[in-house]
Amino acid sequence: MNSNASNAFRVARDELLALSPAEQRTSFEFPRDLEDFNWAHDWFDVIAKDNDRVALRIAEVGGADNSYTFAELSRRSNQVANWLLDQGVKPGAVLMLMLDNQIELWELMLAALKIGAVILPTSVVLGEHELADRVSRGKVSWVFASHVNAVKFNDIAGDWRGVLVHSAAADTLSPAAKKAANADFSEWLQYDDAGSAKDTPVAKLAAGKDHALQYFTSGTTSLPKIVVHDHISYPVGHLSTMAWIGVKPGDVHMVISAPGWGKHAWSSFFAPWHAEATIYVLNYARFDVDELVDRLDSAGVNTFCAPPTVWRMLIQHELRVKPHALREVISAGEPLNSEVISQIKRWWGLEIRDGYGQTETTALIGNLPGDRIVAGAMGRPLPGNSVILADPVTGDPLPESGEVEGEICLPLTSHPVNLMPGYLDNPEATAKATRGGLYHTGDVASRGADGLLTFVGRTDDVFKSSDFKVSPFEVESVLLEHPAVAEAAVVGAPDETRLNITKAYVAVTAGFAEDADTARAILAHAREALPPYMRVRRVEFFVLPKTTSGKIRRVELRQREEAAYSAGERIRTEWRESDFPNLKG
Repeated sequence: MNSNASNAFRVARDELLALSPAEQRTSFEFPRDLEDFNWAHDWFDVIAKDNDRVALRIAEVGGADNSYTFAELSRRSNQVANWLLDQGVKPGAVLMLMLDNQIELWELMLAALKIGAVILPTSVVLGEHELADRVSRGKVSWVFASHVNAVKFNDIAGDWRGVLVHSAAADTLSPAAKKAANADFSEWLQYDDAGSAKDTPVAKLAAGKDHALQYFTSGTTSLPKIVVHDHISYPVGHLSTMAWIGVKPGDVHMVISAPGWGKHAWSSFFAPWHAEATIYVLNYARFDVDELVDRLDSAGVNTFCAPPTVWRMLIQHELRVKPHALREVISAGEPLNSEVISQIKRWWGLEIRDGYGQTETTALIGNLPGDRIVAGAMGRPLPGNSVILADPVTGDPLPESGEVEGEICLPLTSHPVNLMPGYLDNPEATAKATRGGLYHTGDVASRGADGLLTFVGRTDDVFKSSDFKVSPFEVESVLLEHPAVAEAAVVGAPDETRLNITKAYVAVTAGFAEDADTARAILAHAREALPPYMRVRRVEFFVLPKTTSGKIRRVELRQREEAAYSAGERIRTEWRESDFPNLKG
């Protein structure tokens, strides 16, 4: 343990917890000079010493509910770390963790950090093609997976070794699936054997700027890039995420997030344990919103984070009774429309606080506890973050006050603590993202006279119609207010007169038909609620293409529109305003 690094981190953490939101933004700075900092050694093991408070609680839907103390996880991760070293895992080796929300995931993440192995979280929904790409470009040395997922690696080449990890999900498989899952894994190691290893502390084998985590980006427009984080950028950087969540020592925190994505590390690993809170996990095979609310209440959850899809489900199921201990509710993953925020406030008396960040960063912008909430706005820069808006075309910084719209950027006068070092083996992408002395997020926001930032869209999603800029998010938010619309993706359809017109791809809610009546109702709703330049002119009912992390691939929809325009053809399955001569809104 490095006592200086540990103390510096604690001082910064305690300062954040003690300050008001306004003070956090003006006074807090990320701690620096942490070249020897290893979060697992210098923070987790420090707070875990002789600590019998619950660090992690995993509840299985309709089944077991297991709790693990800080002290138990410290000891167990030491045991796993020693076992990994005994098997030949070296500092810098890349460990692909393809696991559900199960205790082994947290044990392995702590152990890997302790011995300097690089963690590559991987979603269990990925197929063989995606896994082969990750193994190859991610330079994977070790794969940790259940029998169910290990079969996907049968034909994946590479100099890697496999470790089988038991998963409760495997117990629910059909006989045929069990037979397939029990293929020949004679060359794979058994994770259960780690139980025989010694649990003495291991030496610190990596720290500071050494690589700690890798994430494959969502790849909404191109082959996924590989984000690298070191022992500072994510572990220390998530102090901003802790402040945004509003989690406090002794709290119970819950997030709806699947392992394999950056948000899981944000809110199911680093930020809550920064605050010495309990992480509560509902390990579901199939999501049940009614059970979710019951668990929020029975587990005494204080702070809760969920993506907009979950919040919309809560509204649809009219779950009006607030879980008794709930204090802070936040949304992440994509902007949340104002109607959902208003409904939860009416029912639960709590305002959903929005926030913004990327896999490449920690939380950058958000509404802090106690902030005045303006529905639809994602807030102001979070503590420790300097955020500016830049011209999306030239990259030049825009005025730092007043109403303006531009790309969200971070100044690089000194490298932000909570920004990735770069993309793995991709200097061109790193250079593009950090050109002109700024880190370019690729996302556009508008700033109001009050300084609040509102998400507009990706730089490549925003389009022009009749010389007006159209934000897909704004249009989609309006469409979601119509009862027939479960999901929507808006793109610009090429048009000779207007350059583009607004086209909506819609997934309908249960009970609505994909027919002319529904299309007419949606177009009429848009006609009434939107200004003429943003108005939806075409609707098509469609299964929205998405990345494995659930982000809509608008690029595929744009390409579909461009192909039809180039061929001079109308898409036969779409409905246009002209199809309804008497359309009124």
